[in-house]
Amino acid sequence: MKTWQKVCIGAGAVVVIGGIVLYSVNAANKGVVTVQTSKVAKQDSLISIVTASGEIKPTTYTNVSAQGYGRITQIFVKEGDRVKKGDKLLLQENVQANADVDAQSAALNSAESGIQAAEASYKSAQSDLVQQKANLEKAKLDYGRGEGLFKDGLIPKQDFDQRKTTYDGAVAAVDSATSRVAQLKAQMNQSQAMVNQNKAVLTHTRDVLNKTTYTSPINGIVSYLPERVGDYVVMGMQNATGSFIMTLSDMSVVTAEVKVDETDIVNVRMGQDADVTIDAVPGKTFHGKVTEIGSQAVLRSSGLATTQTTTSTQEAKDFKVVVTLDSPPENLRPGLSTTAKIRTAEKKGVVAIPIQALAVRSRKDLEEATKKQKDQKGGSSVSLAAPLPAATGDPKKDEVQGVFVVNGNKAEFRPVDTGISGVTDIEVTKGLQPGDEIVVGSYKALRTLKPSAQIKVDNSAPKKMDDQQS
Repeated sequence: MKTWQKVCIGAGAVVVIGGIVLYSVNAANKGVVTVQTSKVAKQDSLISIVTASGEIKPTTYTNVSAQGYGRITQIFVKEGDRVKKGDKLLLQENVQANADVDAQSAALNSAESGIQAAEASYKSAQSDLVQQKANLEKAKLDYGRGEGLFKDGLIPKQDFDQRKTTYDGAVAAVDSATSRVAQLKAQMNQSQAMVNQNKAVLTHTRDVLNKTTYTSPINGIVSYLPERVGDYVVMGMQNATGSFIMTLSDMSVVTAEVKVDETDIVNVRMGQDADVTIDAVPGKTFHGKVTEIGSQAVLRSSGLATTQTTTSTQEAKDFKVVVTLDSPPENLRPGLSTTAKIRTAEKKGVVAIPIQALAVRSRKDLEEATKKQKDQKGGSSVSLAAPLPAATGDPKKDEVQGVFVVNGNKAEFRPVDTGISGVTDIEVTKGLQPGDEIVVGSYKALRTLKPSAQIKVDNSAPKKMDDQQS
């Protein structure tokens, strides 16, 4: 046999043997899933956090609206200025208001002069009444004496009649003086009422004049000022809102008003600690506490409360939560974007695993895996890594939560009970012990991994893609 023939035969044999070996390797690795694993360990502390976004808002703020009709003639502040309670903010035209005050002041002076005259007339009438009563008393005495003398025949009838006439005239004069006193008293009361009326109108006109000068009702900053000198403003009437002039915010107590998802709101409680970050102040974290929790759900798209909608909706909803900052910086402004991380729970010395290691399998699949194991063992008593929890009876909840525990070259599904969740880890209260090796990746492997499947552990670092290396 020639040399080249021997070479060809040898090469063919090598190819055949290589093919057999490759086939054997592929057959042996068929159905084997490559996974990453990790050891279960205790953590010193696990903190459950609810993250929500919102904006900075002051606890106390006020919207200044128009108090009358007219143009703005002067503005004393600008956005960002700090003001104290009572400081002047702006002036509104006040020519007519000043004229009304002057006219009403003159009317009040006239009414006060009238009441002085009425009081003088009333006092004069009272003096006249006293005099007429004295004259009546004198006439009454003369009439009484004359009546006695006339009966005794000591005076003529003409003298008696004259005394009687004088007495009757005195009675009439007293009645007239009494009526005049009552009349002048009524006039004096009327004049006093006129004075009071003019005082009330003057108070009103002065109030209208004072409202043309706007002053700050609180200590704070001018956080929003849309109006300019020369703008015409009007006050609100009935259902029509008045012109909005500016917003004043008291930044001594600052809050972060955030929206918490409806699935997380049940874990939020009053007084819980929170860490707040503000986009405008990068690199700093501010501490605060939850001081208010909204009880009404708000639609995420429109911001309307669910009670304001007339139709039911499956749209995502949020709840308002207010976090009061402990030591806010002085340069904060209302409306700044913020994120709050609320610590809803904390436990120490807990058994925790990566959240991605948690898997859910249907009870049907787990029971079929158990049956398959028994059949492979010839009917002997074989079970999963842990017994399944009792069925709930609700088909929608007929799923079991657990992890895959490494048992030799197989991944056994073990049901677990969980507690609080952290950012990356979750507490396991039942089903695992420190030192257990569990499957933590990859995501694709965990999604498709079946109970008792054969696995190959590969915990090496994943290779970078060519585009990432470049």
